[in-house]
Amino acid sequence: MSNGVYIVANDRVFDQAIALLSSLRVHSPDIPVIMLPFDDNHERVWSTCRDQFNVQRYPNLDFLEQLTQDIADIFPRDFLRLPNKMRKLGCWFGPLDKFVYIDTDILLFQPIESSLKYLEDADFFCCDFQQKGRGLAEVFNPTVREQQLFSEADLEDVFNSGFWGGRQNTFLYKEMLDILKDCAAHREYFDFSTGTTDQPIINYLVLKTAERRVNITRANPEEPGNWGGSPHFEQKGHALYDGDRCLRYLHWAGTPIQPGGPYWDIWEYYRFLNVQEPLSNISESRDSTSSKSVRGILSKLLNYAKG
Repeated sequence: MSNGVYIVANDRVFDQAIALLSSLRVHSPDIPVIMLPFDDNHERVWSTCRDQFNVQRYPNLDFLEQLTQDIADIFPRDFLRLPNKMRKLGCWFGPLDKFVYIDTDILLFQPIESSLKYLEDADFFCCDFQQKGRGLAEVFNPTVREQQLFSEADLEDVFNSGFWGGRQNTFLYKEMLDILKDCAAHREYFDFSTGTTDQPIINYLVLKTAERRVNITRANPEEPGNWGGSPHFEQKGHALYDGDRCLRYLHWAGTPIQPGGPYWDIWEYYRFLNVQEPLSNISESRDSTSSKSVRGILSKLLNYAKG
């Protein structure tokens, strides 16, 4: 297997995973997709992903369990509360040679192949404006800069951990564990003040190991925005635009996906594009006039007329 996509999911993110995969399959119908189970509570989302979107399950579940246990052994619980959130590290040890990792609170509006191409000349890519916006916040504390653990050029490469790409076996498993132990010994390096879990640690790991890195937003000055909290994107058809530029993806990233929330209509479109099951972990408002509600009302009226 060569190139593809990884996601991490369980039944708690059923709705988000379905919306993400629906948008992915519109633009990249055949690319391999592999789901890493977040925990044992994943059979519902897994069966739907498999049947509707041709998603494979991560082939080595024993490895994921060992990875989770190793991380739990390294980090005190008051440092890293949810070791399962670090399962995305399993992407580097899975079957895909080159891959994109995607959080489930994302929609795609371009073929994922347009992102994978950046791995032709790099070991890692990201695509966000973290450095221009939040800077080191939610990644590193000022201690990292003060102690000159990384160069200023390195620190310009900090990234949001919801959408990124890498190459298989960029580092050895033992090498990774040694770096994680270094992290655990220096919690003062990391900014967990807003509740982030994996993002500071993965940034540290990437800056330590991936020498060839590229941020698409810097490589392509015309790259559009991608944050769900940005209010200026315009919907054209079933995609979002930043001016005349179609978004590569939209990441809600701490912005609630809910009726009346940012870009709810387009998220709802993809959620019900292929799977008609009712929402399971997102509540629709009673007075919603969304497209799904309208469809339900019209269906009832037609059935009544036929009767």
